[in-house]
Amino acid sequence: MSHADFVHLRNHSAYSLSQGAIRIPELVSLAAKNGMPAVALTDSGNLFGALEFSLYCRSNGVQPIVGCQISLPPRSTKPGAMSEPLVVLARNEEGLANLQILSSEGFLNGDPADPSVAVDFLCQHAAGLFLLTGGNRGPINKLILEEQKSDAQALLSRLEEAFRGNIAVELNRLGEAGEQEVESVLIPMADQMDIPLVATNECFFPKPEMHEAHDALLCIAQGRTIAEEDRWHVSPQAWFKTPAEMRAVFHDLPEACDNTLIIAQKCAVAACTRKPLLPICPKVREGSTEEETLRAMAWEGLEKRLEAISADEEKRKLYSERLQVELDIIARMGFPGYFLIVADFIQWAKAHDIPVGPGRGSGAGSLVAYALTITDIDPIPFGLLFERFLNPERVSMPDFDIDFCQDRRDEVIRYVREEYGGSRVAQIITFGKLQAKAAVRDVGRVLGLPYGMVNRVAELIPNNPAKPVSLSDAIDGEPRLQEMRDSDESLKRLMEIALQLEGLYRHASTHAAGVVIGDRELVELVPLYRDPKSDMLVTQYNMKYVEQAGLVKFDFLGLTTLTILKRGLDFLKEQGITVDLSRIPLDDAKTFEMLAKGDTAGVFQFEGAGMRDMLKQMAASRLEDLIAGVSLYRPGPMANIPDYCRRKHGEPWEPPHEEIRDILEETYGIMVYQEQVMQIAQKMAGYS
Repeated sequence: MSHADFVHLRNHSAYSLSQGAIRIPELVSLAAKNGMPAVALTDSGNLFGALEFSLYCRSNGVQPIVGCQISLPPRSTKPGAMSEPLVVLARNEEGLANLQILSSEGFLNGDPADPSVAVDFLCQHAAGLFLLTGGNRGPINKLILEEQKSDAQALLSRLEEAFRGNIAVELNRLGEAGEQEVESVLIPMADQMDIPLVATNECFFPKPEMHEAHDALLCIAQGRTIAEEDRWHVSPQAWFKTPAEMRAVFHDLPEACDNTLIIAQKCAVAACTRKPLLPICPKVREGSTEEETLRAMAWEGLEKRLEAISADEEKRKLYSERLQVELDIIARMGFPGYFLIVADFIQWAKAHDIPVGPGRGSGAGSLVAYALTITDIDPIPFGLLFERFLNPERVSMPDFDIDFCQDRRDEVIRYVREEYGGSRVAQIITFGKLQAKAAVRDVGRVLGLPYGMVNRVAELIPNNPAKPVSLSDAIDGEPRLQEMRDSDESLKRLMEIALQLEGLYRHASTHAAGVVIGDRELVELVPLYRDPKSDMLVTQYNMKYVEQAGLVKFDFLGLTTLTILKRGLDFLKEQGITVDLSRIPLDDAKTFEMLAKGDTAGVFQFEGAGMRDMLKQMAASRLEDLIAGVSLYRPGPMANIPDYCRRKHGEPWEPPHEEIRDILEETYGIMVYQEQVMQIAQKMAGYS
């Protein structure tokens, strides 16, 4: 074993919210650059980054060690007493499952702000895990420091018994008070009990020069300033040291460094991706399969829709053929269950008078969705293609964007929880990042700089929520910021620190719309979190990784417009006037007159100043103009709006090729829709 060999077994990534300052890609590349065969991720109480980290390691040739800092509850009941961390690393699949249970327990039944689990619970879930005793901040070192040696020994032997040889006494040499006194007791104790020693550095930031910025991050989280002394500090040594540096720190205990490699070899498991797992819909009919139920419901639903429009034979044939094709594709791709689940909760909402949007996005192209009343838009008269929603040649999960009345959306989610089981339904976590403006203001506050001075810097950073500008771009593009930086030492320090902290995760919250439904207890698939503001379970993985872990996401968007429409209908009902929104004529002259004046305050998607200008220019006279307008009004296609308006008002146009004239007729020769592009590809290039 060469002396350069060492594996860091205790690292806090940016997912140790407002504590860690190592981004996952950086953690993996530091390990690779230092020739480390493996590296561990041990965030505080959570596994937010476990899947992302596992995938990143794999693609960079480093072995991931998936771990977590699990804390025991504070021993003192004094306010502000901190929980005491231990570290657990997964050795195998069973260990990974136990790690998910332990991390979830801390949030679900502990304090989400400082999650901890009882020592009994930890010992019951020790199988498949390797335990490190937590170093300087851990309970055993703390007990020894408080001269409670026999309690320390009792706790250690209890953990030893539960983890059966998969345990090591963790040593930190970070230059903190009491380290040597503790070692003089702890090392003989470990020898006597025959427990190996292991060296860790508890890394919080990537390189030594980031200590000050990291300290500022801790202050932001605690609402303190750097000048205050009595707050939680992290040692300036808590950075990702090289193997040679770690060997030098532990030169008298080489085996403590050797053991990091032995432990790394034991921990050969990573969080994995899975194919989508769908729960069985409770509405599947007795003695039928999901596919048979879906087919039966779709044909019954289509019959009702056709009766409503009193369709003739020819029309019926057209609709029946399309429905048959769609049902076959859905069955072949394995998605009947998805359609049944969505139909179930939408039909429930409609039956309980909860407004549901008529459908938008590519899902509106499905006749099956129309037959099941998932959408209220008949795709055939509008030429909407099913293949845009589900394409057998490109298998991806279907995804309906569903709008519910803002006030009653929670009732629908509650129904889904009752229907599938509270432990199988969760919302999805999102992480708030420290953006440029906020980073500057927060850092200014913890440095104790005058508000006016910090504000001058923050005001010069462009505010564009759709495409946030990074701080370095803002500085590069604004001479006044450069001048402030170059002429004032304290502003230079402010910007340097803010640049290092920008983009780190600051807090966790819940995604506005996404809900996942599992086919088993969710904790078997992903670790869970609890949002302190609601009683809903939340997944610890964000949108991108929760889907890769095999969970299927359903969108429950809250839309205020639906709430307003519902109130309007109720007011009319009180006056004896009943209006059915689904039967409003689409060719009402007075409505188009109002739109042509740009009189659209409060009209969904048409209320912005730019949109109103476009409506005046266009003088829309049919629904198709409005559809084209909404589609053209976005970056890129906007350039075509003047052409569209001129051609609508009579300017002659020619198609790029005579064969596609009929496809582009509706939009005056301008390609506006994905459907048109798909049809042109079919016609000109022989695509399926």
